[in-house]
Amino acid sequence: MDGYGMQNQIACIRRSLFDQGYLDEQFIQLEELQDDANPNFVQEIVTLFYTDSTRLIQNIELTLNSRPINFSKLDDYMHQFKGSSSSIGAKKVTSECAVFRQYCAAGNAEACIRNFQHIKQEHAILRKKLEFYFQMMGQAAVAQTT
Repeated sequence: MDGYGMQNQIACIRRSLFDQGYLDEQFIQLEELQDDANPNFVQEIVTLFYTDSTRLIQNIELTLNSRPINFSKLDDYMHQFKGSSSSIGAKKVTSECAVFRQYCAAGNAEACIRNFQHIKQEHAILRKKLEFYFQMMGQAAVAQTT
């Protein structure tokens, strides 16, 4: 694939992430912070997000599996997860976190457990989509230097 075709494909992938509601304007703001001095800034931030969110997911799972469920602790973890998700522009994940926190406030363990499965699914889908996007960006960068 020539450089123009690859750039066009990358633009389509990026646009689809917004059109499908996976990302919001916060991701654009991160991209605007990226420059020649730090060309992988967005990818590094997203990698940090996934490292941190993996830890939070484990903590949430442990708390959901404990009896009685400590809804205050659960809400604290989800508040952190929601904030991290929002900081990279993970729109669907952030939205699902807000729903989880409502269930948590209501003390609805079953709804929390159900919703958490959905959060993990959206988290995994976004991860795969972003990994593919960054892989394509890397291939385009290599193609430009050859």
